[in-house]
Amino acid sequence: MKPLPKPPAAWPGADGKPVSCNEKLKMLAENHSEAATVLRDVFEDAVLMGVDEAAMRAILQEMIAALPSPKRSA
Repeated sequence: MKPLPKPPAAWPGADGKPVSCNEKLKMLAENHSEAATVLRDVFEDAVLMGVDEAAMRAILQEMIAALPSPKRSA
């Protein structure tokens, strides 16, 4: 099994500067790892159940693109 991708070396902040708070960086790294694991599992399950790889990648990309911003009011 291919190793999961590592989190980015720097997380760009909304102000253009990298996030530097150690607690935030720790949380971002943990969230990255959890998301990568879940996405890999979902992708592998779908492909092993017969879903086309390219189609599943597109489905996952659409899901991410459709995520609402937590900064916008509902």
